[in-house]
Amino acid sequence: MTGTDASPASSSASFRLAYVPGATPAKWVRIWNERLPDVPLALVAVTPAEAFGALREGTVDAGLVRLPVDGDDLSAIPLYTETTVVVVPKDHLFAAVEEVSAEDLAEELVLHPLDDTLGWERPPGRPALERPETTADAIELVAAGVGVLAVPQSLARLHHRKDLTYRTLVDVPQSRVGLSWPKADEAPDLVEEFIGIVRGRTVNSTQGRRAEEKKGQKQPREQKPARSAKPGGGSRTGGKPGGGSRTGGKPAASRKGGAGSGAAGSRAAPRLNRPHGGRPAPGPGRLGILTLLITELITAPIIGRITESIQEELWPPVSGPSSRWDPTTSTRPGPSTGCSRRRSPRRPSTSTSRRSTGRPPPSRTATW
Repeated sequence: MTGTDASPASSSASFRLAYVPGATPAKWVRIWNERLPDVPLALVAVTPAEAFGALREGTVDAGLVRLPVDGDDLSAIPLYTETTVVVVPKDHLFAAVEEVSAEDLAEELVLHPLDDTLGWERPPGRPALERPETTADAIELVAAGVGVLAVPQSLARLHHRKDLTYRTLVDVPQSRVGLSWPKADEAPDLVEEFIGIVRGRTVNSTQGRRAEEKKGQKQPREQKPARSAKPGGGSRTGGKPGGGSRTGGKPAASRKGGAGSGAAGSRAAPRLNRPHGGRPAPGPGRLGILTLLITELITAPIIGRITESIQEELWPPVSGPSSRWDPTTSTRPGPSTGCSRRRSPRRPSTSTSRRSTGRPPPSRTATW
């Protein structure tokens, strides 16, 4: 909720915040509405001269004002410092540079309105014959080409015109914006809450009055949900259905050696040091069996060939009648080593010519 006026009667129902021209409370108002949706914040626009009077009269609860405050009966905290700029026509010489110094204004007519917020001891440049009443009136004179005006950057943006521009002014006073409220031993709760917002405190901040109240209250501990028993299994201290429990079950006397045997009792107690908690080790599983089968299929032929080569090298065939070529088989002795060499079966020749060995060629029915 925002508004331009508020009465003292509404102080209990809302938080009233005054702000001077150039101040921008929109961001803090949004955070307020998120944290305190049940407490509306009413905005009250005031001039710099009216701001401190509204705080003293109780018309507002707090205000965004130009510092410093004009009395000891008001509390204030600084928020930020604004950059000072000089407002000139767009065709002015200063429009061609990035920044201007106070010495550059020596030959210029510098307007000094009555609501000036910079607190000059002596404004630079040549003074005007009459001081404008407000900053808005001074902006109109600048647009008419009467002179130039030095103001905080927020006021130059507030009174922006298409035929005017502004440049940064250095070596001059600057305006500070702060939050002010009536002085008291303890600030009201809503004022304290707004102070935390403008200072950037989060909801879970450890500073502020709300955080101190939370420290004195014991926060309830969250209850963890109980673990449900595994289906088909018994408890660790009780007996399993159809079998004994982990700590209960069969008595020690049933073990070999009887109930009085100390060795049997000592073996039954420690179960945590056994692998897999005393249970048999898990099998290889389907993936392990499939891996073994694939390995067997790949390596078996290779091992067979290696074994056959070793046997041929270690035990070559003996020369003699058994090493002669048999036409019914596909093997015949080698030319020099005597090792058998596998060849495709060949039909023996029926020619009557003799071979180099001096033996007649075998007939179809002859066997050697």
